[in-house]
Order: sequence, then structure tokens, then C-alpha cells
Amino acid sequence: MADLTDNVARHRYEMTIDGVVAFIQYRKEADHVVLVHTEVPEALSGQGIGSAIARAVLDDARARGRRVVPECEFVASYIERHPEYASLVA
Repeated sequence: MADLTDNVARHRYEMTIDGVVAFIQYRKEADHVVLVHTEVPEALSGQGIGSAIARAVLDDARARGRRVVPECEFVASYIERHPEYASLVA
């Protein structure tokens, strides 16, 4: 699986797989990160990329001591299915 990168200029976390970029758009606020939208291009669909990027973003938030606000329905649903991340929700 590809590594997570923080594309600060575009306000999104990205994973590039075979030249195709999947991402989670965000908005950083004082003490938390608002996860706004997840996009996985059709070329990567059905490969678990959405879950992989959600997990990587949440792990990154945990490592940095940041809380998250999952405005994105996909990320909110991921957190519901993986309660080990519930403590990150602001």
C-alpha cells in the first residue's frame, strides 16, 4: 500500500497508487482536523483504498495528538465500524 502524504497546498491527505491519487480533503483548525471529503477514483475502486487512507489519516491524527471531526460520511462510517478510533472524535 502507498504511503500517506499531506499535500498542505491542496489541503488534503493523499495516497498515490499506480499513478492515481486517492485523497481525503481536510480543514485544520486550532486543536483538530475536520475531515471533509474522501475521494477514491474509479480506477482504484473496490481495492480497500478508502479504508486504507481513512486508517492512515486517523493513525496520523493519533500520532500527532490531534482530534478529528468526521464531516465526511465515509470517514464517519469507518470510525463507527472501527471503535478504536472513536476517542479521536472531537
